[in-house]
Amino acid sequence: MRAIRGTARAFGAAAAVAVLAGCSTPPAPALAPGPTGAALSAAGAACPEGGVRVREGRGESAMGMRIVNVRLVNCGTAPYELEGYPQIRLLDRERMPVEAEVKYGSADITASKVPRTDAPPPRVTLRPGQEASFRMLWPDLGPDSAAPAAEGRAVEVVPRPGAPRVTVELTAAVALGDPGRLVVSTWRVAAP
Repeated sequence: MRAIRGTARAFGAAAAVAVLAGCSTPPAPALAPGPTGAALSAAGAACPEGGVRVREGRGESAMGMRIVNVRLVNCGTAPYELEGYPQIRLLDRERMPVEAEVKYGSADITASKVPRTDAPPPRVTLRPGQEASFRMLWPDLGPDSAAPAAEGRAVEVVPRPGAPRVTVELTAAVALGDPGRLVVSTWRVAAP
């Protein structure tokens, strides 16, 4: 009797191991490192409908001006051509348009001239994975300014005529005084 019970236990344990083994999934094979950076962009992975991604670049202050670079990467699989200026629109926290006078190229937005950034507007052709950028410039109101500030918290960009709009979240507000003037430069091939 004891031998039968021992055999039954051994059989039951073997059956349980077999059932568990049948239910478990085999270990996943180790994944080879995938493409990153420009290679991922060139492959078109998670690329928006228009074939480009737009992001905020580096910001700076100079000569009483605030400057923000906006960068565009060709994440598609074909060359992407840009010429002249992007069309932009500032949006507030609620994604409503901010009233602003947008100037393209150099413009007198303070008592002194803004340095020229674009003469004449170049044509830029981006290979897959390559980037271009434009700059937004406006007077730096400073923390003690009494001027009312219209604050842009995002910017809508139309990279070229007929392209879908893309929206870029801004880490710092574009605080425009009265009148709210903003200067936009031409597209340039961005440094890596």
